[in-house]
Amino acid sequence: MVLHNCHLEIISKRIPAAGLSLLLMGSVAGCGASSAENAAEIVENTLNTTTPVQNLDYEVKTQKPSIFVDQVGYSTDSDKSVVFCAKELPAEFEIRDLDSGETVFSGEIIKKNMDKESGLYTGVGKFNEFTSPGSYYVYADLVGESYSFSISDDVYDETFNDACRKYYINRCGIAISQTFAGDNGHSACHTTVARLQDADGVTLDVTGGWHMDERADRDTYLGSKIIENLLLAYEMNPEAFGDDEGIPESGNEIPDVLDEARYGAEWLLKMQDEKTGGVYALARTEDSATGDYFAAPVVVTPVSMEATINFAASMAQFSYIYQQYDEEFATAALKAADRAFECFLNNQDAMDNSASFKAASHLYRATGNIKYSEILDKYFSLDDFGERFSSDENIFMGAVTYLSTSQQVDKDRCDELIKFLMKRSEAIAKTSNESGFLVCDQADDASHLLDDMRCLTVTNHIIYNHEYTTIIENHLHYMMGMNPDGINYVTDDTENTYDNNGKMGIMNDPLKDALLIFMMSVLKI
Repeated sequence: MVLHNCHLEIISKRIPAAGLSLLLMGSVAGCGASSAENAAEIVENTLNTTTPVQNLDYEVKTQKPSIFVDQVGYSTDSDKSVVFCAKELPAEFEIRDLDSGETVFSGEIIKKNMDKESGLYTGVGKFNEFTSPGSYYVYADLVGESYSFSISDDVYDETFNDACRKYYINRCGIAISQTFAGDNGHSACHTTVARLQDADGVTLDVTGGWHMDERADRDTYLGSKIIENLLLAYEMNPEAFGDDEGIPESGNEIPDVLDEARYGAEWLLKMQDEKTGGVYALARTEDSATGDYFAAPVVVTPVSMEATINFAASMAQFSYIYQQYDEEFATAALKAADRAFECFLNNQDAMDNSASFKAASHLYRATGNIKYSEILDKYFSLDDFGERFSSDENIFMGAVTYLSTSQQVDKDRCDELIKFLMKRSEAIAKTSNESGFLVCDQADDASHLLDDMRCLTVTNHIIYNHEYTTIIENHLHYMMGMNPDGINYVTDDTENTYDNNGKMGIMNDPLKDALLIFMMSVLKI
């Protein structure tokens, strides 16, 4: 086997990133996008009021646009798209100023076809050339008008910072300041010792970490995966992350995303069993008679091998990313990772769980130890490794780590991994380009979509392709309103959001939030 240094340098070489049809002509509402969702006006009752009127108990359904835009907005110099949904579409569309209603841009509606996934007839409008900052809406004959949106140079900044700050708001064990968290501020919670399940009288200090749900549970498996994604997002696009995002550690000369990763890592270390190196699965909030989960007792559930091997991966990754800021703490994290890995191998075969491939890749990158490369070799020799690369997240993430290491690697193997990465990315691009909504997947929970955008972001880092940047941005537009329901699933401050549709926002799911940050980081450069 010929060994080479196949380390991929972190180089920034970005350029600015690139329903119901109306039966009558005209718009859904006459005073701009802000009225696109208004219910029908109440008509004066001309009935004889002396005669009782029966069975008038009905709900007037809210009308929603058939023109779908990113309700947050578009970056000034990016590729800008809008999706129209109707069987019959006009030839052109207009961009209108939100305040004056004046037409400021006209464009052609293209790609008129039936979208296979949604079954809807769609068309696409492009307005890349229109770059004037401001607030607007889209109008088209036969279809109506869209919700409003903005164009600006920093249109994503607030959303990106809010996504990053969500982890501070979800911190456990400390008081959350209203200065940084606004109405989400609260006093310190879960500051007393927790009891160990199935071990009478045994208590543990597991203060810290992030709340993962409305019960304020903390999960080591999810915590490890969140750290993993935040760290890789930082490594791929460090320029996107500042030291001024509005958390207590801001201004300490360490990127805030790494401060947040450290907060999570400190808690994970508390969840490792000192005797075995195994990792407890959950710090679970017990049922509360008052419904106040912040004040309820905490029980720590038994050691889980799934939690243990994912802990090993994220702590090893943390160690080499954080080494330059605190060598002592980073070394402690690496030692904990090695102990967890050994605990896993004492209980399971490495080939029984692909997370061992991911963990071995991080530990090999951190140490260069042959015992980790031997496990990597076993996985690389599998006949179906290429298929696993596309379907198994652990294989994908481990392979990306292998490509990024400065340790000795097999160059031919690196070339093969690049081919796998390009093949998957090209498939994502092809599906997205054929979609009426310009995305690879329209599932409600966005998980597959976010996973694919992580793949495209990684590929875009290694082999820059402006088309990939555009596809990534179109997926962000989709999540922010350019979807068949016209719902903004990311923020709650636009005209039609997840909140007023009884749905869960992406930022309110901690793991999806990390993937959203990963995806948006490439658009911040």
